Amino acid sequence: MYVRFPGLLPVLLLTSQVLGPQISSQLLMASPKIASLSWGQMKVQGSTLTYKDCKVWPGGSRAWDWRETGTEHSPGVQPADVKEVAEKGVQTLVIGRGMSEALKVPPSTVEYLEKQGIDVRVLQTEQAVKEYNALVAQGVRVGGVFHSTC
Repeated sequence: MYVRFPGLLPVLLLTSQVLGPQISSQLLMASPKIASLSWGQMKVQGSTLTYKDCKVWPGGSRAWDWRETGTEHSPGVQPADVKEVAEKGVQTLVIGRGMSEALKVPPSTVEYLEKQGIDVRVLQTEQAVKEYNALVAQGVRVGGVFHSTC
């Protein structure tokens, strides 16, 4: 079956010209659901990998390696940790602070995201995954960074 959307092609072409092909193609991708979560393990729909900590965004996911930015439980999630996900065109970014909420999220990180017009949700990781998946089900362009242990 072939469905024609007469006004869509000019919009896609203009979007590609204005935002670039990588960004415009991301606008068409849905955020993947988080398929499972247990202590130290997360699985994301569409990936064969098991993550300890992960970043997810419309169209993809990857391991969140704290060593890249020098992240520690305190002071916690830095703007550099969420920058990659924020740049994927998300409307909402969910931060999972760990099963026992040991991972801090300083005000500077929340402010960084809010200044970009991104809604921020900071929750205990099990609650964060539920919230993230509910937003995916609603069709929201949601991203997240999740810590699956302490």
